[in-house]
Amino acid sequence: MAVLNAALKAADPYLAVKNALEAQPELWEPLPPEGNIYVLGAGKAGAAMARAAEDILSERISRGLVIVKEGHTGTGKLPLARISLREASHPVPDSRCIDSTAEMLKIAEGAGEDDLVLCLISGGASSLLTAPATGITLTDIQAITHLLLRSGVTINELNAVRKHLSAVSGGMLARIASPARVLSLILSDVTGSPLDVIGSGPTAPDPTTFGEALAILDRYGVLEEAPPSIVVRLLKGTQGNISETPKPNDPLFERVSNILVASNVIAVEAAASCACDMGLNSMVISTYVEGEAREVGKVLAGMAREVVQHSRPLKPPTCLLFGGETTVTVRGNGKGGRNTELALSAALALDKMGQDVVIASLATDGGDGSGPCAGAIVDGTTIDNARNLGLDAHEYLADNDSYTFLEKLGNTIKTGPTGTNVNDVMAIFVF
Repeated sequence: MAVLNAALKAADPYLAVKNALEAQPELWEPLPPEGNIYVLGAGKAGAAMARAAEDILSERISRGLVIVKEGHTGTGKLPLARISLREASHPVPDSRCIDSTAEMLKIAEGAGEDDLVLCLISGGASSLLTAPATGITLTDIQAITHLLLRSGVTINELNAVRKHLSAVSGGMLARIASPARVLSLILSDVTGSPLDVIGSGPTAPDPTTFGEALAILDRYGVLEEAPPSIVVRLLKGTQGNISETPKPNDPLFERVSNILVASNVIAVEAAASCACDMGLNSMVISTYVEGEAREVGKVLAGMAREVVQHSRPLKPPTCLLFGGETTVTVRGNGKGGRNTELALSAALALDKMGQDVVIASLATDGGDGSGPCAGAIVDGTTIDNARNLGLDAHEYLADNDSYTFLEKLGNTIKTGPTGTNVNDVMAIFVF
């Protein structure tokens, strides 16, 4: 676990925001005497990011509101003196998301030309920051979110749809805060860290369109099941009857700065460094891992076999690191998430390879789908151990019940909410 813990430490959102504000004071200091600083934000790492902002800016902050996932307010130096924290639902929004976002938008609307709106964005903001567009209800948003999450849609595709159903995402928060200057400090939970996708890009230009959003619903077979109000809105937008989200050439963004302060790349590189310090031959293979979790699990197992048989790409003792975020197309009724499903699939492919071949997969936010864990760690004896308990791994995998299977074996990783969120970290160990 030392290698995985190193990844989590490197993604510490408090230090990320603190370091950014201290290293680049020119981003926030040149305010007119009458200028105010308003702190707005949303995401699983919001509490720690808000604490860092308050520790650095202190009495300079006039007012603030940050929305976090329920149970993610963290500990230490809370409650904050100048920034209010609101808990709400993720990944499917609830009425608390609506109410908290409305309160936040009132603050943004009141910002003037001499003011600075400091936005703290992290993974989970797409759900937590919810303001349905005209004609769309919370029930509609909940329904389409459920449909898309079960379809195997990528986060880029999911957020392209979300942006076109929202009055706050896809650059709209920046538009609402105008003419104030906007500075967004962003902690990435998206592969490749595209600013318009992280948290559905509330202060970033949006290159996607209504037409693309409609095509995504069609491609994943959910168009007919989608709420009629959503289909109507997307059709109207495609026909040019509804204004598009702000695009990269919009003059609005001349007063907006979006800065990435922490990411999956930083976390994975820290894990690799830790493994090297432990005497393991270490290498980062990719931070762009995507695809069906069970298929990725097979690929990682195949790479482990390559190390065992041919000492490629490194000879043992080895630690190969990966980052990214897989998806699960849900067909069963079990409990689990992408990391436990990846681990279960890998365990099947590693069957009878012994204890010296290990694969771990971890959600850096501490939550993996519907299973109450962060991920799992398996080796070449996991499936034999299951057989001894009368468990059929293939049946559990078919039912998307990876958490239940791995929990019975004691193979799950439980961190609780970590206060950060920079995608997933996967590791292959061969000793």
